[in-house]
Amino acid sequence: MIALWYFLISFMLITYGVLDGRNFGVGLLHGFVAKTPQERRQVVAAIGPLWTWHEVWLVGFGGTVFAVFPELLATAFAGYYLALFLILWCLILRGISLELGGHLDDPMWQGFWDFVLVASSGLLSILFGAAAGNLVRGVPINAEGDFSMAFFTDFHIRGNVGILDWYTISIALFATVMLAAHGANYLVLKTEGPVQMRSARLARLLWILAIPLFVIISAEGWYVRPSLLDIALHRPLCWLGIAVILGSIWILFQGLWSANEKKAFWGGNFLIVGLMATGAAAFFPVLLYSTLGEANSLTAGAASAGHGSLMMALIWWPFGLALSVVYFIFISRRYAGKVSIPKSH
Repeated sequence: MIALWYFLISFMLITYGVLDGRNFGVGLLHGFVAKTPQERRQVVAAIGPLWTWHEVWLVGFGGTVFAVFPELLATAFAGYYLALFLILWCLILRGISLELGGHLDDPMWQGFWDFVLVASSGLLSILFGAAAGNLVRGVPINAEGDFSMAFFTDFHIRGNVGILDWYTISIALFATVMLAAHGANYLVLKTEGPVQMRSARLARLLWILAIPLFVIISAEGWYVRPSLLDIALHRPLCWLGIAVILGSIWILFQGLWSANEKKAFWGGNFLIVGLMATGAAAFFPVLLYSTLGEANSLTAGAASAGHGSLMMALIWWPFGLALSVVYFIFISRRYAGKVSIPKSH
């Protein structure tokens, strides 16, 4: 039962990462692919109708973790207090910029909110990337099961670590580049004209840049937590994830160099799925690894609710999933197709 719930919350987090990750990338590239006010409105229109719905998966993930792994939520919220509030503020500012940026036909008003969109999207990419790095490296959980972290301490990866060090910064950089490339693929799929051409050039450049960064963080990950590699090599699900990664890379680059926008877009989607799923499979059953001692780590068994609560959650969860999937299909079809440049009046 615990393994099933771990799979379900991983599924929700991966879905959120793929869907809202492309919005982070689009927002980050907003100032690079759009040169005129009309083009900037075109970029915003590509994600505008959908971004709020994508965040439903994050809310659902948090609610499900609260129901089935309450100890994880309590420990992580206390330890990541500063980082979580930064993420919350960035999500709020991104939403405000998308909703208010086009309300006044004033260059200063639109320029300010365009800057907020780029900055908040970039910070979200960095913060979520650093969070992924923290999951691999670990957090300073003590013998009482508590931890708290400053932004940084001595930039070392052992002992009383902070949110940022040389390893988590490198993961944040890789995540930012990959999400920007993911967003560029989406803009190629959803736009036309100059924005599409600039996005296509950036997509090729960013995905090429992601390759050496991935090699670097893979070597760093082996150094930071070598036990994960041994675990991954003995788990069939990790090998399945690696197969998905390799197949996705092949499809992605075929699409990029043949100008097949759908193939490139889906290749990028499944590459992110493969990376996140492989990591999730390797982590289990450890939810939060302790840098102060492996015995202090928080496992899925220790963090889970009682059997009755898990069974009760299993009754209502499929209904919530069905509603989410049905509405996702509806909203995706409702806003399918390319976004044209708005006509100026």
